[in-house]
Amino acid sequence: MKLPSLVIFDMDGLIFDSERLFMSFLQKTMRKYGYHLTEAQYIRTLGISKTDCVAIMKDIFGRDYPALEISNRTRAELNAYGSCHPIPEKPGIRSLLALLQQQDIPCCVASSSPKSTVELYLRQAELSSYFDFIQSGDDLTHSKPNPEIFLKCLEHYQISGWDALVLEDSEAGIRASAAAGIPVICIPDMKEPSPECQALCLLKAPDAFRVCEYLEKVLVG
Repeated sequence: MKLPSLVIFDMDGLIFDSERLFMSFLQKTMRKYGYHLTEAQYIRTLGISKTDCVAIMKDIFGRDYPALEISNRTRAELNAYGSCHPIPEKPGIRSLLALLQQQDIPCCVASSSPKSTVELYLRQAELSSYFDFIQSGDDLTHSKPNPEIFLKCLEHYQISGWDALVLEDSEAGIRASAAAGIPVICIPDMKEPSPECQALCLLKAPDAFRVCEYLEKVLVG
């Protein structure tokens, strides 16, 4: 593989350890409504559209489960926390961003989260300067695994899929990358990708430090 002309980062579970944090906030909120959420149940909702997530939660907790109300309240409480505290970073992310900056390789974020949330998290972590473009979920018609979010990134930079590289943690993100024709490296978070999804990846890495090693080998030929 050649060095990419662009690296596209997912955010939740990839740049930040936010999935676990959101789970803890969600569990607290749900307890106030009389529901108990396990980690296994939460993992079922990762990397899917909001519509599918609501369907799963109602399947688990019943048709009367106020999914959107609880989700919105949880997100508001997490954002209030994030406005005062940096969201924990995933291991090696800062080293990877520094390496890409040294090589003058532009980076962008492709996240289904609202742009205001992405900007908040990056600003609090003092990572904003590493990214010159954010493609959020605010103006998307389709969620991952639809490739729309990645195609918008390619359009913004006016490059082809094979000139870019995606970093993803979820199966939906991996499938979206493949559908967009972009090579993808998976750094799993709370859920390991299926063998089928792993086969779509250039590499399954335990953390961003391993991605640094991979790119450094490309550098030396």
